[in-house]
Amino acid sequence: MFYAYVLKSVKDEKYYYGHTADLKLRLGEHNKGKVRSTKSRVPFILHYYEAFETKSEAARRELFFKSINGYIFLKENKII
Repeated sequence: MFYAYVLKSVKDEKYYYGHTADLKLRLGEHNKGKVRSTKSRVPFILHYYEAFETKSEAARRELFFKSINGYIFLKENKII
């Protein structure tokens, strides 16, 4: 399985969107400061995720989350 996910920074309460094959491992990498784009905003909590059968589906969903339509979807569904 592959996952598109939304993390929430405990520090600044902002969101980060990504995709991975291992949610637990990836969250750990973010929280250990191993991800350059998020290391200044640790710690993170896993706020939301969706599961997919292929990596390309998960990557496509991540891009959707990052789009204006994705933002509207997340807001309307009270995810963020």
